[in-house]
Amino acid sequence: MVDNFADAELPDQLIAFRYPLPRPAEALRHGGPLKIIAMGSSSTAGREDVLPYPYWLEMYLRRASDNPRIDVLNRGVGGQEAIEELDRFDSDIFAEAPAPSLVIWQVGTNAVFHKEKYNVDDVAAKIAVGVDRLRAHAGQMDVLLIDPQHVPAMLIDDKAELSERMVSLIAAVAERAGVNVFRRWALMQHWHAQNNIGFDRMLDPTDPDRLHQSDGSTLRISRGLTDAIRKAAAVA
Repeated sequence: MVDNFADAELPDQLIAFRYPLPRPAEALRHGGPLKIIAMGSSSTAGREDVLPYPYWLEMYLRRASDNPRIDVLNRGVGGQEAIEELDRFDSDIFAEAPAPSLVIWQVGTNAVFHKEKYNVDDVAAKIAVGVDRLRAHAGQMDVLLIDPQHVPAMLIDDKAELSERMVSLIAAVAERAGVNVFRRWALMQHWHAQNNIGFDRMLDPTDPDRLHQSDGSTLRISRGLTDAIRKAAAVA
């Protein structure tokens, strides 16, 4: 049975969005359809037997809205970072018709985990380029970023400092562009430090890298993301 992470808090001060989401709000007000595209790496694509967050997000949104016409299209590719993902924007986002009401872009993890391959400042610059491209379609779609997961693989050696820098860079890009960030890093840090949830529960037990989240923590992240999206849509 999947650990439902009932003891993992979802504090408003950590998950609430700064800006409303008018495009999803409009779709929900009219009973759908609501199309969301999830862009990212393995946290989005999924790994082994762990269902990724887009699956749960779609289910939670449909259930909460009593609307079966809500679709979350998974455009995740494991191992990629913003640099590679930008090359997929035309085919995986802009070619979609009708256009999505919301694009969720999960970024930053591989910039740290594969620090020998990426430079975090270069990745942040590419995130800014990508956000600007998405914002150019602001009349059609809202934009939401998800920052990295707080797990041992992102904390060992000198990666803790690099992870914090990546999180800060993502926040700066979002603030400049006026888009929301789902603060996964801060939320999982809260679970570990304040809710006394060990990394063994947060991690996929089949992952030797200690990077990928467990079913339970993924499910709980998805619940928090669902709540944040619904609240931001309600005030739009």
